[in-house]
This record gives sequence, C-alpha cells and structure tokens, in this order.
Amino acid sequence: MKQRTIHRAEEKEVPVRRSAYAGSPVLGVTLLIAMFATAQVSTPAANASQSQVRHGLSSLDQDLQALAERVGPAVVTVVVTGLTTVQDPNTQQTNIAKQQGLGSGIVVDPSGYILTNAHVVEHATSITVLVFRHRNQQSGGAEDAERFAAKLLGRDALTDLALLKVEATGLPSLKMANSDHVHVGQLAMAFGSPLGLENTVTMGVVSSTARQLNNATPVVYLQTDAAMNPGNSGGPLVDINGEVIGMNTLIASQSGGSEGVGFSIPSNTLRLVYEQLRKQGRVRRGTIGIIARDITPTLASGLGLAEQSGIILEDVMPGSSADRSGLRPGDILLSVDDKSFRDPRGLSALLFQKKIDDVTVFKVRRGTEVLTLKVPVTEREGDPESILDPTQSASDIIPKLGIVAIQITDSVARLIPPTRFSGGILITALTAGGNASLFGLQPGDVLHILNRTPLGSLETLRKALAGLKPGDPVVFSIERGGQLNYVGFVFPE
Repeated sequence: MKQRTIHRAEEKEVPVRRSAYAGSPVLGVTLLIAMFATAQVSTPAANASQSQVRHGLSSLDQDLQALAERVGPAVVTVVVTGLTTVQDPNTQQTNIAKQQGLGSGIVVDPSGYILTNAHVVEHATSITVLVFRHRNQQSGGAEDAERFAAKLLGRDALTDLALLKVEATGLPSLKMANSDHVHVGQLAMAFGSPLGLENTVTMGVVSSTARQLNNATPVVYLQTDAAMNPGNSGGPLVDINGEVIGMNTLIASQSGGSEGVGFSIPSNTLRLVYEQLRKQGRVRRGTIGIIARDITPTLASGLGLAEQSGIILEDVMPGSSADRSGLRPGDILLSVDDKSFRDPRGLSALLFQKKIDDVTVFKVRRGTEVLTLKVPVTEREGDPESILDPTQSASDIIPKLGIVAIQITDSVARLIPPTRFSGGILITALTAGGNASLFGLQPGDVLHILNRTPLGSLETLRKALAGLKPGDPVVFSIERGGQLNYVGFVFPE
C-alpha cells in the first residue's frame, strides 16, 4: 500500500504537464442516460414531481452560477519569480537560476491587500498579481487580466500565510466568515488556478472542521473533498454565501493530484494573521506557559486520579503567566473559557487563536477543590520566526551552501533565543534544490566558525567559501537549540 503524502497545493517550475483530470466521464454518461431513460417511462402522475425536482435543480444551478460570478473576481493569480541553486551537469558547478511558480490569492481589502500562502512566495525576487475583474465573462484568459507588481508585506511560516500589497483601488474583495461556525457536511467551493488554469471552481463538502496534521504544532485545518490541485494554494474555500471559510493550502495524495482530501486554513486564523501582518509585518504569538497531556488509564491509576480521561497540566513554567495566575502542575483541566476538551490538541488550538493580552478563564480541579483562575496571554519571547525578513533579497542567498542567511546583529539577537556567543550567521531558510540538507544544515542554525575562520558577517562567509576547492574539508561550528555541534562535509564540485 502506498504511503500517504501531504503536498502543498501550489504549482512550481512552470511549464507544467497539464492534465485533463476531471473525474470519471464514463460514470457521468451512465448517470445521464439513466436519468433520461427514467424520464421517458415516467407516468403523468410523476411528471409534476419531476418538474419540481428540475425547478429545484435549476434554482441551485442559478445560485451556484451567481455565487461563482460574485466570488471569482476577488480571486487572483499570483505569479512568482524566485531564485534557486542548480548544478551544471557539464561543469558540476553550483549556480543560481531563476525559478517561476504560481498560486492563488484572496483580495481581502479593495485597496489592494491580498492574502496567499507563504510557500507560494517563498524565495520570491518578484511577485506579479493577475486580477480578473470580469473573469466570469467569456474572455481570452490571462491576457485580459490586469497585472500589478506586488510587495510582500510579511509572511508567517507557522501558519503558512503571507500578505501582499498592490497599488490598486476598488478591487473586488471577499468577506471572511466565522470558521468556528463551519460544520461537517456543509457545502463548500474551492477557487483558484490549479495547474495554471485560471478561473477554476470546484465544489464539495466540509469533511472535518479541526484536522490537525502535525501534533507538534497547534495549527488545524478544514478538510474538504472539493478538488484541489497544484496552483490552488492561496485560493479561497467559500460557503454558500460566498464568504471565505478557509484558504486552500494542502492536499493528501498518493498521486500528487486531487484525491478528494484537501486542507484549508480556517478563516479565523486568516483574520488573526492578516491583522498582525498588516499592522506590524510579523505575527506576535502569545503564551501562558503550560505543558498539558492527556490522561491515560495508566496515568490515572498511578496518580490515583478519579478521571480516566481528560487533560492534566504536566508542567507550569516558573515565572510564566500561568504560574503567576495560580495554575500548578497536576491540576486537572475542566474547561477553558467554558469549553471542555478531550485532549491537549484542542486546547492548544484554542490558545493558538488568542491574542496577546487576552484573558483566558481556566477551571481546574486540584484534589477535591475546583478553582477558577484568570490567566492573561503574554507575548512569547525569542520567537525565531520573528526574525524572518520577507524582503530578503538575492544578496542573502549563499548558493554554494544552498541557504538563505542573515548576520546576527543586536536587533536580530533580541528576537531570537540567547546564543552562546555574540554574532554569527543565522540560517533563515534553505533554497529549493540546494545541498544544505545533505550537508546537515537546518533553518535556525547559527554558524559561528568555518574551519578556523570566525564568521562575523555574510561577506566573511562568502570569502571563506570562495577559498575552498572541490574536495576540501568543510567543518562548521554551529549552534543548534543552545548546543554546540560540528557539521563536517567535503566541499562539492
């Protein structure tokens, strides 16, 4: 059995191999023939009922058409030109080459603010937005679009969201719904540019409302069977009112194409990140300072707990907001803001949505006593994501290593966890197609020394690399998670 793979639903490296994938035409023909045959043999008594059914279908058809015409113009195509590292097969040299990709975006403000996925604009050196004000009228396609150069105002790697700005006014825009009200079985329509095909819409239902794909992060998704393919990334998932309930981001697929399992970032997350990116260019994340875990029968038996399931506070960080508010390790969580949770994932998802200075109300059981405690949300310090500069240019790429890096200045140092030594080079990202992962380098690593050369600037790093020949030993002294490590490899040809 093939292993399930999660794919980002964006399109990279144009041109792409286009496909006429559209489900099963044979099945469609069979159904149509069956319906036609039934109509031929129906009795006069059944004609009235069938007429009502046709009228209902016609009304549904008209409503869907009107919805598509209203939503479509606010969905843009995002064309990205970026840089990647490639190896010349003849000389075996590593060079920087241009790469083009495309995705979709949502106009969220008529004055030119557009939300898309962060991975769509990753490593972008230029971004162009195609706006189709009349995209649902029969047109020639991309040549009829208005083209705008877009500025990247900010990106958030954790939620995979980015905010673009174009100099335009009066753009068609979409309203965001409250994703907390979305329910399983609800009709949903996905808009975007799959496989580079602009002005595409598909329909399905919401399959799940809180799908967590990675236990290590609190990000949850709406799951839908509305077809998504590469190029849909950044496009909206809308309800029958034409309001955005999510942003199409990922698909689970064994083939790389749509298999009816797509994931969208909920609109409440979109709204939270959009407001912060627009205001300050980055996302300030909150924390209260607890570590929670689910109660298992073994845990309950060993600790003598009356509860056989639920959530227990495994730790409360000293000096944290939770600690100052009176929460303690061993407290049994009954509710937060009057909501109960069966496992820590739901709790982390709720806290993830909280803004700094919000106050959460915890109800916990401590022994035989039930306590209600108010816990304010404080800003998480040393957030590595806050140092990512969305406007990093080609000058920050080190092609021989396949990394994007910045010098750790005093201002950068205040935004990251304390390092063992001052200065150094911080790896913020890896370039597509580069060798960094093969070398053992990771985003977040701090490069202190190359062989015996201290690294105080990007220029020092470049000069040290320029002095190396293929086959020379390379040893980096790096800091990763507060620990010093050596990363060694042979300099490639």
